[in-house]
Amino acid sequence: MLNLDKSKIDWTIFFPVALLLCFSLLAVYSATAGSESPVLRGSFERQFIWILIGSAIALIITFLPSKLFFSLSYPAYALLIGMLLLLELMGPSGPTSRWFELGAIKIQPSEFMKPVLVLALARYFTEEDRDPNDMNHLFVALLMVLLPFLLVIKQPDLGTALTFLIVPIPMLYWRGLSPFAIFVICAPVMTFIASFNFYSFFLIMAIISLILLWSRRGILIFASVFVINVLVGAIAPQVWNHLHPYQQNRILTFLGLISDPRGAGYQIIQSKVAIGSGGLFGKGLLQGTQTQLRFLPAQHTDFIFSVLAEEWGFIGSFLLISFFFILIIRSIYISASTKHQFDSMVVIGLVSMIGFQVIVNIGMTVGVMPVTGLPLPLVSYGGSSMITSMVIVGLIANASKNRYHLFR
Repeated sequence: MLNLDKSKIDWTIFFPVALLLCFSLLAVYSATAGSESPVLRGSFERQFIWILIGSAIALIITFLPSKLFFSLSYPAYALLIGMLLLLELMGPSGPTSRWFELGAIKIQPSEFMKPVLVLALARYFTEEDRDPNDMNHLFVALLMVLLPFLLVIKQPDLGTALTFLIVPIPMLYWRGLSPFAIFVICAPVMTFIASFNFYSFFLIMAIISLILLWSRRGILIFASVFVINVLVGAIAPQVWNHLHPYQQNRILTFLGLISDPRGAGYQIIQSKVAIGSGGLFGKGLLQGTQTQLRFLPAQHTDFIFSVLAEEWGFIGSFLLISFFFILIIRSIYISASTKHQFDSMVVIGLVSMIGFQVIVNIGMTVGVMPVTGLPLPLVSYGGSSMITSMVIVGLIANASKNRYHLFR
């Protein structure tokens, strides 16, 4: 049942969201208006419709009781795991298997899994007041994270899979996970990255050993963590060999180990040219040469920030990032001020997800992050992405409504 009390909703978060949606419409229109493809030319109208639908969903979620999301978190998680498994069983249609196609509509379960995973983890650690430092509870949480991670990275969708791995860490820290436990969780990731070079692997294992000795956790914990990281280093080359060639080329190009200006490096080069040519005030709507001459790949989706930077310049880019900053800071305030643990964990997880995607997407366009295919929340073209982003906004607004009284 809807609770239509508007007095306690933190409407501040809707202000940056509305402006980000305006940026989205401007950028999608500019990126697709001059295209020879009728499908691309219709992107603006479809994006406008998705924004309207998403806004309606966000408002409905805002006024729903929080207990409903608590109750539906596990069933929704199970449903989306089932959909991801079904995609795997159906096999790839083309180079990837990320969507269910219903006529002209594509549904991407991995996008909807993002907020649902946050809800499921928040419920798990809220029920019976589970301690994240308890190894049994932490193990269950890691299983909840690894299951969608493995299914999504198989599609392959590296960016979304990494989101599933990164976002639970601030959630667990917010819930009380010790810094040492975070180190134990993050160490294999650092080991995996360092394992492609003997010297870097040796250095990271030495650092891990020193931290373990300094922590004085005992020989059993020392040996367990050390062996796990050695095993991760041993299997890393096998994981690398199972990546698709285009994923390997993107990572190698990002690291500067290969130069491929006509292949994997083309997107980054064109993106940097577009961003740099925007100057202080930009070239103006429909005036960006990189955008209008179609030199920039995926310019209405993954590289939409490059379109905005070229046509609106440093000032426009600064405003865009500022709106994200306002949304993130206000959401953290809501998470800190809410009286119920479930709402608090949900908000910190969702805002961490937004922040991670913004950093990775913008970092990708300026060449400081590898190309992963993560969309820019609330801005990039796409139905599943836009609906998911607006669901996140609605959940944050819902928590703001309930933050001054007991969970209901």
